[in-house]
Amino acid sequence: MRLPAPLDHALDLLLPPVCAGCGVSGAACCSGCQRLLTSPFPVPCPSGAPAYALARYQGVPRRLVLAYKERGRRDLAPTLGASLGAVLPAVIGDKPECCLVPAPSRRAAARARGGQHISRLARHCASRAAELGIRATVAPALRLASDAEDAVGLDPATRAANLAGRVLPVPAALPPAGTGAVLLDDVVTTGATAMACERALARGGVLVIAVLALTSPRLP
Repeated sequence: MRLPAPLDHALDLLLPPVCAGCGVSGAACCSGCQRLLTSPFPVPCPSGAPAYALARYQGVPRRLVLAYKERGRRDLAPTLGASLGAVLPAVIGDKPECCLVPAPSRRAAARARGGQHISRLARHCASRAAELGIRATVAPALRLASDAEDAVGLDPATRAANLAGRVLPVPAALPPAGTGAVLLDDVVTTGATAMACERALARGGVLVIAVLALTSPRLP
């Protein structure tokens, strides 16, 4: 059960942080668990752009994603976002800049998570990228239509049908023309979300040059 936000915050101040990956005290994500999120691996994905993930969706990486996404561990955002930012040079090559486009969540899910959780990761990703000499801007340029359903438990065909026409561009937030976009997500499962997001951005004249996620069950 998730505690009310004020009480949850008060406990965070009183209690030492515990690693969401292994349970050791001292940090939201210990250095050992963070080292599992350091290498981008290619992921089979139906998107036109190459897709990468930092770890297989199992064990410690899965626990980190679930703790951040579903269990209120917003203190993981700096570590997880920085892990994405650290691999941007390997993902985009010699490009000096890119635009980070977060995959959107349903409004109800975003309210429960205290906001769009991938947008939060994107901001930390951009900060880490800047330290590496890459100018990365964040563009919350996508939204989900109100009739999109939760994708948990859906098979690949139903996932694709659920998102068809329901990932929409936000014109005022689209990246500038000519800027390569990197689509960020927490998990690439079937690739249906990446493909729908890519199509929505294409309708807005934006080219996705890479898809980058924390985890994927499709890694070997």
